Amino acid sequence: MLDMPQLNIDCEGPITQNDNAYELCKALIPDGGDLFARISRYDDFLADIEKRENYKAGDTLKLILPFLKAFGATNKGMLEFAERTLVLLPGAEYMLRRVTSLMPAFVISTSYSPYLKALCRITGFPEEQVYSTALDIDQYELTRGEEKRLQRLASEIASQPILSWPEEAGDIGDLSNKDQALMRRLNDIFWGEIPEMGIGRVLSDVNPVGGTEKARAVEDSLKRTGLSMSDVLYVGDSITDVQALEAVTSAGGVAISFNGNRYSIRAAKWACMSGNASIIGAIARLLSLCGMGALDELVIEMADGIGLLDALASKAVEPEFLDPLRLLRPEEASRLVLIKASNISDVIRDSEHIRKNVRGLAVGGLG
Repeated sequence: MLDMPQLNIDCEGPITQNDNAYELCKALIPDGGDLFARISRYDDFLADIEKRENYKAGDTLKLILPFLKAFGATNKGMLEFAERTLVLLPGAEYMLRRVTSLMPAFVISTSYSPYLKALCRITGFPEEQVYSTALDIDQYELTRGEEKRLQRLASEIASQPILSWPEEAGDIGDLSNKDQALMRRLNDIFWGEIPEMGIGRVLSDVNPVGGTEKARAVEDSLKRTGLSMSDVLYVGDSITDVQALEAVTSAGGVAISFNGNRYSIRAAKWACMSGNASIIGAIARLLSLCGMGALDELVIEMADGIGLLDALASKAVEPEFLDPLRLLRPEEASRLVLIKASNISDVIRDSEHIRKNVRGLAVGGLG
């Protein structure tokens, strides 16, 4: 008898096309898209290059909170904004319904809780099976002076160049003089100036579900189902998914980067690219039918020239999972690739291309 697989899936990317935090910044803050992009890039450096102690990928979502508060963000407003702007990836709602009928399924998202509440209201996915960044922004107060100061800092950061570093960088000393000065200024703002304000406690109160927290969420979900890490199908797309993808890969589960960026591809075993989320449902169905090693067998068939969808059909995956995928335009057609040292550069290029094509250049280019 086959072991039952379990789906753990990120929200933004595999399910929705949004980057809710980026969109909130853009809507509420002058030049807020530029502000978010620069803080997100700073986050990438701290998490991936410097590997700062007590800092993890996705902590962008706490760094931007003082600025969102200074420009009027409220609990009610964030929920209404999420409900108004949430855009599902084609096939995502149907995929979630079908997968939850096959196996235990959990959404593990770095996004703020109001956004995930909106997702559940729209799709019917159970809120109790969601992990997200808990947030009550209404509990924080700002003096008028702090509000003005944060507004000035937001304008300063948004006007700065985006950090850049060479591929082989290992710490701040490997940056150009200009980028070292920029790093020092950002460090002063986030770890000096803002913590001195009353709103500064948001930086210690809020714990974004990214990096190690996503891996812990997977472990917690397994306590609820009684399954093991080797039974997990994990689907993610960004730097916040790296630790979860690595944990699942190491345990012999199925770790998939879906329309992912370079960070998630380096951590995953498989890269899936598609303009329709039905492919996630098809893979989940394959694993439920044939076991966790089924993708390895599928690649052998595909090496003989059989297309992905035909290979899935040959394993008894039903047309209801596959028919929407046969209608995709060639540039959004579904692909599944086993990631190897010999092809990883090409996989990163192709995956980041479709990521931007599906989610847009601004969102697709974020870490």
